[in-house]
Amino acid sequence: MKITERTHNVETGETVDVERDETAAETKARLDAAKALAAQSAITDATATRKAALLARLGITADEAKLLIG
Repeated sequence: MKITERTHNVETGETVDVERDETAAETKARLDAAKALAAQSAITDATATRKAALLARLGITADEAKLLIG
């Protein structure tokens, strides 16, 4: 993957873009972050599914559940 690094000289107003290849460490960090995001998304989806199933078993809506709790 290509990475674009931008530097800006505030004295002259000059902006310089340099494109380079991603290092092995950056690739690993990016892939690890993507895996962590996917895992968190799966947890969030599973939690929402469990909540919906519980509400369906109880026969109430999410708004009604909020009224009961709060």
